[in-house]
Amino acid sequence: MILPPEAHALVQVLALHFTSPTYQRFSVLLVGALVSTGRRTVANLLRTLRHLAPGHPTDYRRVLSRAPWSGLALGCALMRFVLDHIVPDGPVRLVGDDTVDGHKGAHVHGKARHRDPVRSTHSYTAFRYGHKWVVLAVLVKFPFATRPWALPVLIDLYRSADDDRKRNRPHRTPARIMCSLLRLLLIRFPDRTFVFAGDSGYGTHDVARFCHRHRGRLTLVSKLHPDANLFDPPSPYTGKGRPRVKGDRCPKPRQAVAAATTLTRLEVGWYGGGTRTVQALGGTGHWYKAGRGLVPVRGVFVRDTTGTHRDEYFFTTDLDLGPAAAIGHYCGRWNIETTFQERRAELGLETTRGWREKTVVRAAPCLFGLYTVTAILFHARPEAKRTGSVEWPGKTVTTFSDALAAVRRWLWDQALLPQAGDGTTLNKLPDRVRELLLTALAPAA
Repeated sequence: MILPPEAHALVQVLALHFTSPTYQRFSVLLVGALVSTGRRTVANLLRTLRHLAPGHPTDYRRVLSRAPWSGLALGCALMRFVLDHIVPDGPVRLVGDDTVDGHKGAHVHGKARHRDPVRSTHSYTAFRYGHKWVVLAVLVKFPFATRPWALPVLIDLYRSADDDRKRNRPHRTPARIMCSLLRLLLIRFPDRTFVFAGDSGYGTHDVARFCHRHRGRLTLVSKLHPDANLFDPPSPYTGKGRPRVKGDRCPKPRQAVAAATTLTRLEVGWYGGGTRTVQALGGTGHWYKAGRGLVPVRGVFVRDTTGTHRDEYFFTTDLDLGPAAAIGHYCGRWNIETTFQERRAELGLETTRGWREKTVVRAAPCLFGLYTVTAILFHARPEAKRTGSVEWPGKTVTTFSDALAAVRRWLWDQALLPQAGDGTTLNKLPDRVRELLLTALAPAA
């Protein structure tokens, strides 16, 4: 095995979804993707490992292009490991969003023109040609970090409306794709409850209705439009005419805030893992959409007392969830944006070069899963052996680049270099030379 024994607990969970030859090659690609510092193409991974990757290079490319395995099953296995070893009990906090992966090429499967949220502003819209990935992540609070980490587990490719029209298939919006991923978790993990936080793109009436339908195990927290249509429930049917679908109109969220005389001061969880004093106002109502019916929601208005953030309107499908808890859940959603940034900077999200359908829908999700694998391996290491991070005066937190450097250093020291020679040459080096070599092989950003 190319992996050290301490990593077998995780990898053997994933190995159940491969044939034996495919599993051997997949583990080689996994290690290569972790220790490589350049592009995450198969050619570059094999160049990094050299003779530690036996066989023909084509065999490794077929792991992505032809081998029979399921990415969704692999994501569920990764989710099972996280729930069993890191989040063993209590509600599971989920966050979701979509990100655009630039991918050039005339014949790249699933490529389309998408709005780039990273470079776009309120007054300027930037577009990129590539793939849009809908990502569902589990929010984990590690003891070594001050903020929760969003670990991607389930990823699906969004197809544009034009592409679906050409292929004669129904179009799925990112919100509908997210509902499919949430439904998969509800089916695979019937003994757990979930709280899902998403931005306004996933705070739609369809997602709210889906979460209300599974309200015993799934709660939605998202943004609410200030002019949302809220109503009372319909009065009982009198037996004359058609039954009413909604009751009297309630004040819109903006109107309710304007009419309020006092706001409640709360200490809530905030972005970055800290706390913030805010003023809040809560209320309940039934969100209505023509042809879709009513969804009972609890609205929350938030005003930052420091003035650094604009006023926001949130809602949750759990009427018993307090304003402070709802605000904390939504602020935790920002950690997935940090995950996207670190994925690009550290794990080469946009450096793959596959263009066939199977390669496209497997390569990028595997790189997303690599983020979760890195966090799990770093968490499993004893605190004294989490070495290799960059230190500077005033630094008190552990970043993902620190975790990746520690895992790289561990793999080079315990697995790759001993297998590359006779196993004793590295130990004969002076301590300073050994430290210099490992630092160069496992850099930290």
